[in-house]
Amino acid sequence: MAQSITSVELRRPPALSRAEVDALNARFETAHPTEIIEWAVDTFGTGLCLTTSFADTLLVNLSLAVDPDIEVVFLDTGFHFAETLDVMRRAMVRYEMNLRVERPGETAADLWTNGTDACCAARKVAPLERALAGRTAWLSGLRRDDSAGRADSSIVSIDRRGLVKVNPMAAWNPDDLAAYMTENDIISNPLLADGYESVGCWPCTERPDAGARSGRWTGTTKTECGIHL
Repeated sequence: MAQSITSVELRRPPALSRAEVDALNARFETAHPTEIIEWAVDTFGTGLCLTTSFADTLLVNLSLAVDPDIEVVFLDTGFHFAETLDVMRRAMVRYEMNLRVERPGETAADLWTNGTDACCAARKVAPLERALAGRTAWLSGLRRDDSAGRADSSIVSIDRRGLVKVNPMAAWNPDDLAAYMTENDIISNPLLADGYESVGCWPCTERPDAGARSGRWTGTTKTECGIHL
């Protein structure tokens, strides 16, 4: 029987060289996220999309100000809090986004039957693979102050697929970020005001007082769902 080939094994040659990635990271270390997004839009055009968890609409706000037609990708796992889905609906009204919602199949693995790793793989990683098919680059809302594990995150990198991954807000000063959110009336998930610092799927977001991402997958060493690995 022929061995199956994963999307990683089929990855295309990266659009940027290692030297180009290093130069861009040096250039953007102190840049405003808008400048980074402008570069990404100018460089990759329709080959670019953005992903959002709708913890807030900060990346959406920044990106649509540069390109109102950019595709916004949301991974609907089937286990989101009602508050998260409400943020998505409010964002649709405000921004009239070019929104793409990716959902798992009806028989997708779930937490109770298959465990957290299989659930995340079926409900987040696989849908993201579909959303990024045919793309050259994607924008992510990942920030260095999200957690200790993300503290060294690059602004520009080549992901496991060979795509250019851009984290425009990775190095953004938290005080400046907070000021921008206030000044621009950014929609935020109300659960954040209730003490949740990181909001994911409701079965795995159990502790509103844990800080950063440690309230996810309580009782395990897991800190990432897999889409940023």
